[in-house]
Amino acid sequence: MKHLFIINPAAGSRDRTAVYSEQIHKLCKGLDYTIEVSGAPGQCREIARKAAQTGEEIRIYSCGGDGTMNEIVSGVAGYPNVAVTMYSGGSGNDFARVFDDPDAFRDLERLLDAEEVTFDLIRCNDDYSLNICSVGFDARIGTDVANYKRLPLLSGFRAYAASAVVNTIRGVKEHYVVEIDGERIDDKFTLICACNGRYYGGGFNPVPEADPADGKLEVLLVKGVSRLQVAKLIGAYKNGKYKQLPKWVRHFTTDRVKIICDKPSPLNLDGELRMAEVADIRLAEEKIRFFYPKGLVWQHEKELTLV
Repeated sequence: MKHLFIINPAAGSRDRTAVYSEQIHKLCKGLDYTIEVSGAPGQCREIARKAAQTGEEIRIYSCGGDGTMNEIVSGVAGYPNVAVTMYSGGSGNDFARVFDDPDAFRDLERLLDAEEVTFDLIRCNDDYSLNICSVGFDARIGTDVANYKRLPLLSGFRAYAASAVVNTIRGVKEHYVVEIDGERIDDKFTLICACNGRYYGGGFNPVPEADPADGKLEVLLVKGVSRLQVAKLIGAYKNGKYKQLPKWVRHFTTDRVKIICDKPSPLNLDGELRMAEVADIRLAEEKIRFFYPKGLVWQHEKELTLV
């Protein structure tokens, strides 16, 4: 088996290429491994796809954050010879929080002794998302985080909070037509999110019951609210208490939602920005092989074992 480490120097608050490389060389002696360093946006996807196209059995380690993982997953979707994981080093690393010990993804020694699971993917138009896809106020916040995360004292959730403040000033609702479960809803919305994983934005957990292995998407439609209402609702939304907000939030468990925008609008795919007038979000036909440190479980599986 081959091991490919794809390092994204732009992930996180600083370039960790040297730190990653030192650990990889130290712990991978005797293994068939390669290190590739991305030099531009989109290059992680290209490197991963080229490796997948060889047909060889390969494990790919995403050395960065959620955006890096998104690129790699997009590159290998549909290639059954590839398994992927996060060797965490970005500013958010939110997808890893689906497991009971997300910090284990920072420990390469544990990642080399791994178990594997098959996870679902989200397809949004021609792109993929492993974690969460969102449209609206939320998407603007998530995709603007990169503008703040390298400023002093603004890493992780603080960068997200700074982006939230700026985008609140810009406006918090837009007109969309949403098609979901046979309904066509023509209204103003603050945000719409489709969840495969649970966490994003450095700690937001909008749908705690989301499970990346259950063949379903958890979708929240948040009605258009005022700036003052956003301030009141954000805490409940962040902590997954959407059921306490029936006046403003509708929840669907589904496999598809289509969002029609009045103009090209930002779409957030695991922190990666896309612009489109239509967001056709659905459960992808492709699955992804995901490996993780032995002994970990993702939260839903852990809860089931305790019942």
